[in-house]
Amino acid sequence: MKRWILFVPLMVVAVITGLFAYALLNEVDPRVIPSALEGRTMPAFQLTAVEDRQQFLTEQDLLGEPYIINFWATWCPSCRWEHPYLNSLANDEGVRIIGVNYKDERDLAITWLQDYANPYALDIFDPNGDLGFEMGVTGAPETFFVDSKGVIQHRFQGPIDAALWNNRLKAVYDALD
Repeated sequence: MKRWILFVPLMVVAVITGLFAYALLNEVDPRVIPSALEGRTMPAFQLTAVEDRQQFLTEQDLLGEPYIINFWATWCPSCRWEHPYLNSLANDEGVRIIGVNYKDERDLAITWLQDYANPYALDIFDPNGDLGFEMGVTGAPETFFVDSKGVIQHRFQGPIDAALWNNRLKAVYDALD
């Protein structure tokens, strides 16, 4: 019998332990999925505004100053939780926020914005999720940080609150040119 076969399970355990130790020591967060678009320009799109079916918006309308682009929906409970803080960011801190109403119904989105206030400088209606697909959105809410030239610098998945903004995301936004 070949004795080296007895060491195979031990080697597998050693490799798994090594990977686990690497993840712990390097603070690897398995929930973070890097965006393939970081460092690339916003994808081309032409969609209507949420509140005006006749107003078409494109990626060119977003250029000129840094912004965050927030994918949201009325069916999303985390978006409802995040929305008051987005209002605070826009109104109290002057953060330019572009909203993308993602895979939703226009009338529900309009009612939402009337009921809960509108933090968005522009609000894009993406009923089929086309822009979301182009940007690799995995769900709502999801937020991208974009510089004044339209280059995506950072992606964040999940709702944003004051602690997260102040401890982590404000520095990302402040670094945008």
